[in-house]
Amino acid sequence: MQFRQQALAKLQSPEELDLPVRFARPQGWLVLSVTVVAMAAASVWAVTGSVASTVSAPAVLTHGQGSYVLQSPVAGQVTAVLAKQGERLPARAPVLKVATADGEAVVRSVAAGRVSALAATIGQIIQTGANVAAVEKVADADDPLYATVYVPAENAASIPADAAVDLTVQSAPTQRYGVLRGHVKKVDRTAQTPQSIGAFLGDRQLGEQFTKKGRPVAVTVRLDRKASTESGYKWSSQDGPPFELTSMTMATGSIRMADERPIDWLLP
Repeated sequence: MQFRQQALAKLQSPEELDLPVRFARPQGWLVLSVTVVAMAAASVWAVTGSVASTVSAPAVLTHGQGSYVLQSPVAGQVTAVLAKQGERLPARAPVLKVATADGEAVVRSVAAGRVSALAATIGQIIQTGANVAAVEKVADADDPLYATVYVPAENAASIPADAAVDLTVQSAPTQRYGVLRGHVKKVDRTAQTPQSIGAFLGDRQLGEQFTKKGRPVAVTVRLDRKASTESGYKWSSQDGPPFELTSMTMATGSIRMADERPIDWLLP
């Protein structure tokens, strides 16, 4: 009862209008200001900003026209190996001599290039169609290298023209030399088969390796040039590795995809 009387008395009393009004403390104003600025910045970024994403995939450094596997047109015993690994040959150059039932035959190169691998040895018995060499299609020592990156087919449509590419080269430790710089030159929209990859690289095993998780798309990357480095190409480090790059060097390519707008995440 006493509590009820006190409550009624308080309701009947006039308001205490003569007491000073309390404003927020300076610390409170500071917190409020920071919150408002952060929210405004986030709103602007959500409308005008973008988020960069990348896709990583295996890559091989080659010359632009790729390689071919030289096959023997005859069966017999290899009596001479006329070419050396690493040697540059013109078209129709002799590579092997083979003793056949009809006499001695010469296996010749199909197109000009560099012998990247020899699979035949003196005394070996070979059959018609046997792989005897891999020849990279390069006629001039100054022909530039390219990187072929085998990306999943579902990512092909998101790769913009001239997209930046960072290549981690197996023979050049990233911690010491950084990554090799490049830009997308061409995106092949046709999914690659083990046979097509093997034919281009001159290595059937690589064709099988790159298609284990599905048929990829080949992305040709133009390597950025820099005359002051030993390799002749641009690296994220100042000088890059102290040696030249060779074809059929394995790498991993990281391609920058088309930027995504964050506002898409905020809308229902």
